Amino acid sequence: MDKDFGELIFKNKLPHKGILLLRLEDAVAEEKLAAIQNIIPRYLEEIKNRFAVYQNGKLRIRNLESI
Repeated sequence: MDKDFGELIFKNKLPHKGILLLRLEDAVAEEKLAAIQNIIPRYLEEIKNRFAVYQNGKLRIRNLESI
């Protein structure tokens, strides 16, 4: 999984609208798409301008200032 975007966002302080990191080991594209289609409609307002991690069926959302 490519997580180099984190360096661009956090180290270089590039603008963004929020980050959603999917930790879905061995998941096929359809499973990743299903997770995104479930998360975005339900949690769009909560994840805006925040850092969210989806893993093992759970979504953790943190303010970027605390990272």
